[in-house]
Amino acid sequence: MRSSHLAPVAAIAYATAGSATSSLSDICTDAYAKTTLPVDAIDSITIDTSSVSTSLVTNFTAESIFYPTSTFDYCNLTFAYSHTGIEGDKVHVQYWLPAPGKFNNRYVSTGGGGWAINSGSSSIPTAIIGVFTKDYHSVGGLTDGGFGSFDTEFSEAALLANGTINWQATYMWGYQAQHELAVLGKQLTRNIYKVASSKKIYSYYQGCSEGGREGWSQVQRFPEQFDGVVAMAPAFRWAQQQTNHLTGNVMQKDLGSYPSPCELEKVMNMTIKSCDPLDGKTDGVVSRSDLCLAHIDWDSVKGASFSCAAAAGSFGSAATPAVSGTVSAKTTELVKKYWNGLHDSNGDLVYFSYQPGATFTDLQTEYDSTTKTWELDISGLGGIWIAQFIDYIKDAENIDSLEGVTYDTLKEWMIFSQAKYGDILQTTYPDLSAFQAAGSKVLHAHGEQDFSIPTASSVRYWDSSYRAGAAALDDFYRLFLIPGVGHCAVNDYQPKAPWPQTTLQTLIKWVEDGEAPATLAGSGDIPEICRWPFRPLWTNSGKTFQCVYDQDSVDAFTYDLTAFKLPVY
Repeated sequence: MRSSHLAPVAAIAYATAGSATSSLSDICTDAYAKTTLPVDAIDSITIDTSSVSTSLVTNFTAESIFYPTSTFDYCNLTFAYSHTGIEGDKVHVQYWLPAPGKFNNRYVSTGGGGWAINSGSSSIPTAIIGVFTKDYHSVGGLTDGGFGSFDTEFSEAALLANGTINWQATYMWGYQAQHELAVLGKQLTRNIYKVASSKKIYSYYQGCSEGGREGWSQVQRFPEQFDGVVAMAPAFRWAQQQTNHLTGNVMQKDLGSYPSPCELEKVMNMTIKSCDPLDGKTDGVVSRSDLCLAHIDWDSVKGASFSCAAAAGSFGSAATPAVSGTVSAKTTELVKKYWNGLHDSNGDLVYFSYQPGATFTDLQTEYDSTTKTWELDISGLGGIWIAQFIDYIKDAENIDSLEGVTYDTLKEWMIFSQAKYGDILQTTYPDLSAFQAAGSKVLHAHGEQDFSIPTASSVRYWDSSYRAGAAALDDFYRLFLIPGVGHCAVNDYQPKAPWPQTTLQTLIKWVEDGEAPATLAGSGDIPEICRWPFRPLWTNSGKTFQCVYDQDSVDAFTYDLTAFKLPVY
């Protein structure tokens, strides 16, 4: 049963607290928080009142590439709830509350990354930090998904004791936990700050990588939940995305090529140098990776000299010796094949790869000090996905060595994964008309040198949603490719690449003021980030910047996945 017995107590506190509750310390008590719990927000859950905990935090400094650095005070409110009829179920949620005098009638949910459903204290400050001025703040929220604690990842909770799939945890990971976090968070926000039912509370979401996928899961399933969503480098199309992390490893085994990280770094740096000028300006940033493959001089890559000093071992990695040599023909062949994407034995395209200029994360090798050779280092993301979630199909038992695993095996794993988890984890439902009808907006951004989630993945989803034409899509959904940027982070190899630090602020202006962003604000010498399908171009000897339409760019990001019999959105 829900804790409906709290209602009379809440009503009394509501009447007595009222406008007198004007400071952060006034609302940051367990007693007050209990009177404002959203006990009736979701019929199928029960809030555990004994789990309520508040903590007043002062002079907290938050620093991230996702928002401006700021120092502020907040109240950390946490509580737990359970789902009716599910034994042992418990979900923890956390909300950061600004002072009542600075509250601006907004609520913001945040997501996670990798196998984590939240990003701890690194993402949630985006809500507290001022949107237009530092004097106004929002409530921020995050969830543990019911996995046991805020630090427990989905991969740790995904299997039951008997080794079978924990479907409750999987559904929570897929979309339900973020939905509940937002429903509870919006009602909690209204209760705490005494916002009249007639007054709107704007609700937003921001996340990158898995957090980006979580944002899209809400857009597609709960179109009226958020007024605006920032979804960056989303890890959707899980069946293909996670399995594809093993593609480079299978190519290494197929070609017998295990280059050192130093050799791969040389290829990457030469690629950056070769492709840098394609946007009309040589600035150390690959802004037109779509034109890159047609301009690389492979003859100069093969045989190029490289040298790296020895490196001491650190946590999780062994010491490596000094390395020097020249880029081999085998390495050159491996990189060409890698960038060409995964093809099956019939030559049909299964999935696409990363853009030239990205780091070769999925091709990294490890050093064996006994044999003094560089050997296979299987991708953890792909390996965990197959070992834990697809562990009873053909060849999955060989995931530690990839023995017997072929390109066709990877395709079979993708097909199996999509059949089993498609309705939960693919998150690529292309019909966004309900979201559009709700008047909501979504800003979708992706680093062009992403090494973990192919940039073309985001373009493909935009294409799938491209039904009534670009103008109709532009009305509520805009995609931006960020030149030179890696996976949800700046790029050490392209340090002058722009980063849109105030994307949430841009979204809020679009939602609340009708200021649709033609571009995102860049940084440094790159003033703007173009929205797709427009591409960056410098003219007048690199002095004039513009966003242009280029059919070659569109074609370079468009793939026909002929290996699948059914459409892959």
